[in-house]
Amino acid sequence: MLAEQPLSTSSGPALSTRLLTRWPQIAERMLADGLGSTAPADLPEGHFTAEVLPTIYACGRAVLEAIGAEREFTRAEVAAFVAPVAERHAEDRLPLTMLITAIHGSAQSVLAEAAALAEPEETAELVKVGSRLLDLLMYINLTVVETYSEVEQSIYHAEREARRELCSALVRGLPAEELAARADTVLADRYTVLAIHLREQTRHGNAVNLVTRRRVRVLQRALDELTGTTTPAAFDGADGVALLGNSGEAVSPSRYDELAEFLTKQFGAEVFLAEFAEVARDSIPEVARDAAELATLARLRGRPAGCYRLDDLLLEYQLTRPGPARERLAQRIIPLLASPHLIEALEAHLQHGADRKTASKRIHVHPNTFTYRLRRIAELTGLDPSDPKDSRMLAAALTVHRLDPGPQSAVS
Repeated sequence: MLAEQPLSTSSGPALSTRLLTRWPQIAERMLADGLGSTAPADLPEGHFTAEVLPTIYACGRAVLEAIGAEREFTRAEVAAFVAPVAERHAEDRLPLTMLITAIHGSAQSVLAEAAALAEPEETAELVKVGSRLLDLLMYINLTVVETYSEVEQSIYHAEREARRELCSALVRGLPAEELAARADTVLADRYTVLAIHLREQTRHGNAVNLVTRRRVRVLQRALDELTGTTTPAAFDGADGVALLGNSGEAVSPSRYDELAEFLTKQFGAEVFLAEFAEVARDSIPEVARDAAELATLARLRGRPAGCYRLDDLLLEYQLTRPGPARERLAQRIIPLLASPHLIEALEAHLQHGADRKTASKRIHVHPNTFTYRLRRIAELTGLDPSDPKDSRMLAAALTVHRLDPGPQSAVS
């Protein structure tokens, strides 16, 4: 019988051991082969890598070690690795057929690796390794299907949706008591209003919804971890607001800066947060609008990703308030709108000030050309960028234009 044959007559390490030695590289190829033709072409590069590759590596390593030790690798052990990842995919609504297809592509890849490594005299061991890997594939598929079903039927799914609706209701000033009960959340008298805003180009294509849902999930989990409780949030993948109840332990301001850094890394796009603390519940609608504007203002002023408070952009914020002054400021920038290269030079100057060498390098022109463009700006607007007072006026005018370009805009 086959089971009575020696597993290997090779003098070298067993096949499972050789696979284990090469496992980091094999795991990367498995992920690439598994995605293959299943992932949308417009999905951001590395979308699955951070969450999926560590699981492939850890689970595969444990299985190969079990094979080498002649030990059964149980379904429960597989589920411990696979279920958390499957749950995240289900929450993102990654199509189950896409995931199963990717899993089978990965399985084919590792079987091909095993066959390529096997010596002619290792047929029996190759069959055994293949059989154990097929058991693993079965356990993975069963875990994935069960997890998807559990997520779809989970009460927590309904509660998450209720929290989103609760946040939207509070931001719009609507009654929220019934929604709070559905969300299993106690309404607070005061909240920290946190606006979320991303700097990125508008996305199109099949992957947009998948990217958005992943971002929603990542943000929600990060907020819940930050506060130690469930946090109402409404986020569309690019802009949103979260309401952190102030009834518990206060969150350190530095934690919001860390949150912005974490989200920037996770989303692959700069994330700007704006924090307004101690906001009465009935003031949330007005403050949420102010917070969203402040986060956008931070981006438009060329600030780095991070969390901003009103004091960080106090002058710029005040200069963009509606009224005659704002309209007059907007008019000062109109002469430049037909010349994008002048707008580019002005932005570089405002960022680097007197350091014209660095400013000109940023926009890839000679310093003399840069100086000429600044003179041209002065001629067209009547405001000299080299004069500190005029420079502040131009900065304010450009900020107003960025916030509300109007029909005359010629600049994106």
